[in-house]
Amino acid sequence: MIDIHGTEEWHVAHSGGRIGLLEISGVENTGASPELNQRKRETEARLRQGCAGFSRKDFLSLPVMAAYEKYYRRFDKTYHVLLQVESIVLKGRSLPDVSPLVDANFTAEVDTLVLTAGHDGAKLAAPVLIDVARLGDQMISMNGEVRLMREGDMLMRDRDGVCCSILYGQDNRSPITTGTRHVLYVAYGPPGVPDEAVQAQLRQIEQYVHLFAPQARVEQSRLLAAWAGTI
Repeated sequence: MIDIHGTEEWHVAHSGGRIGLLEISGVENTGASPELNQRKRETEARLRQGCAGFSRKDFLSLPVMAAYEKYYRRFDKTYHVLLQVESIVLKGRSLPDVSPLVDANFTAEVDTLVLTAGHDGAKLAAPVLIDVARLGDQMISMNGEVRLMREGDMLMRDRDGVCCSILYGQDNRSPITTGTRHVLYVAYGPPGVPDEAVQAQLRQIEQYVHLFAPQARVEQSRLLAAWAGTI
């Protein structure tokens, strides 16, 4: 099991925030999953029916979406899950086909609205910390671009550097690939995102993974809570 904890700086800067951790081993991430694809179509249909006629203002009135919008607005950014949900509901687009482990996350994410990253656990180097971006922090993103972190952004880092941040997504060292057998999902909940939403995200991902990898073993499924003065 990967040991992950929050730094004192994270607890202070993001007091009231939550991190959801779901670590699963013994997975198989090759080939298509008809069962998961069916869940994807059902999720798209449910979103289109439940959000028919929505404007952006309506989406932002949803409590979880509102919490993320408040966080992103601090940095003059737009929550990208909002854009993904709008593309499904308003533009009729479908969830992407990447790989089963990635698709499990995306499908749950547009349903619960909880931002989640997926890492190959074998590519993370201890210690793994939930932390805050500092001046000079940078990351090579999945597209190979060097990204300077925005000070104060919530992020995860390991021994080799920043692995993921809320604003800029994941690095190019630890993403899920078809060869991933040990996966770590990290759900980022800024203040205002309730425990129940983060827990629902972890449960849905776990259920979707077991559709195509019934033999997979859950190593940990838990929440980290940020409170000032608590480590």
